[in-house]
Amino acid sequence: MIRLCPYHGLGKASHGWLKSSHHFSFADYYNPARMGFGALLVVNDDWIKAGTGFPPHPHRNMEIITYVRQGEVTHQDNHGHKGVTRQGEVQVMSAGTGIVHSEYNMGKTPLVLYQIWIIPDKANVKPRWEAKQFPQSSTDSLKLLVSGYEEDKGRALYIHQKARLYGGKLSKGSEIEHPIKHQAYVLASEGKFEIRDGEGKTTLNKGDAAEVTKRKSMKISAVSDCEVVVIDTPPMVR
Repeated sequence: MIRLCPYHGLGKASHGWLKSSHHFSFADYYNPARMGFGALLVVNDDWIKAGTGFPPHPHRNMEIITYVRQGEVTHQDNHGHKGVTRQGEVQVMSAGTGIVHSEYNMGKTPLVLYQIWIIPDKANVKPRWEAKQFPQSSTDSLKLLVSGYEEDKGRALYIHQKARLYGGKLSKGSEIEHPIKHQAYVLASEGKFEIRDGEGKTTLNKGDAAEVTKRKSMKISAVSDCEVVVIDTPPMVR
């Protein structure tokens, strides 16, 4: 089953320096029908003006993934972690017992990213932060970027939840069969593509999302050159 979540229907926030589209209830946006997707609690599509950002603020017991689509984000926290994550790179932070961090756009161009929060399957872990660059070129498959499975350690960034995040660029005309372990939340980062699950097809344009449930796989067909992000997350937490 595929449920389209169009960009125009997302929660919107505009603060001048920050423009955000909320896929699920967040901050001042509340929608009882959009309270998360299994262990996936937050997906924010953020645009951040150069020279601005989020000052130090706390988190606890949350797995936070930042997928940088344009520009660069500078991270610093009270556990001594500091780094710059650029376009095509991904960072993860396990808030665990508690962490205070800041994220700023210190570059000269706007920063565009997905901020993704996943509820952990283990509480009060030691806080950690890690970032990694992945291949930039267009491929005919989606790269595993983040995983909570032991067998994926070393080839993907680790989180404390049995979830996986994939991402990558597909060339126009290409088609892939993508596996689904639990249920999938699909993001159209760039371009246009179609999803088929055996019952029909759904078209996603830049900014759209789709929920895919009760399926072991899906076909993704690139209508144009596109960038696709897939979050495969358990339907039930803990």
